[in-house]
Amino acid sequence: MEIECRVAIATVPQRFDDATELPEPSIHIETRMRLSLPRRATLMLSVLALALPVRHGHAQHDAPPPVDPGPGGMRDGQHDFDWEIGTWKTRLKRRLHPLTGSNEWADYEGTTVVRPVWNGRANLVELDVRGPAGRIEGLSLRLYDTASRQWSLNFASRAGSTLTVPAIGAFKEGRGEFYNQDTFDGRDILVRFVISGITPDSAHFEQAFSVDGGRTWEVNWIATDTRLR
Repeated sequence: MEIECRVAIATVPQRFDDATELPEPSIHIETRMRLSLPRRATLMLSVLALALPVRHGHAQHDAPPPVDPGPGGMRDGQHDFDWEIGTWKTRLKRRLHPLTGSNEWADYEGTTVVRPVWNGRANLVELDVRGPAGRIEGLSLRLYDTASRQWSLNFASRAGSTLTVPAIGAFKEGRGEFYNQDTFDGRDILVRFVISGITPDSAHFEQAFSVDGGRTWEVNWIATDTRLR
């Protein structure tokens, strides 16, 4: 997909490593959807995405219907996340030492609950998973901008208790891509969060870091959700 990126300066990191709580001391890890160059990115993406009506009940989470693009080929994507409303079983893998060459991963399992806000123009995600490496509790507020027709993913962890700088992006042909800039261990990185493999009852999520401006990526967060209700 083509991306036109305008970079400004941000002040707060947006990565999943802020959202981990261990049984005793907390640790700083990557959690569900966050992703610096000088900090804060505004990314302009052409949007052709999922547009799903709000439905109720397990059997009614259908595939997105065809939609007409709006002015300039941009369509209204404020219902792009309607397919995800409900409760999901979450299995995730987290790379323990990103950008070090290590391939050591930790496994977690738990639930994700997604609730609609503002008639579909926003939604609230609650993540709660546990594993041998500890517990991750995260909250993501996703907001739709009707002017830019993009979503912002705003994350907070139970440990940090503040919203971070959002990842910005949109859906195109059933795939959501969201980007942010950040720092990790003193290094400027580009962060990418991807939502793919979307069906009425499952979805796949990945976060990756790049230290070379997006030429190469290292995945550090993989989650698969399966619908419970």
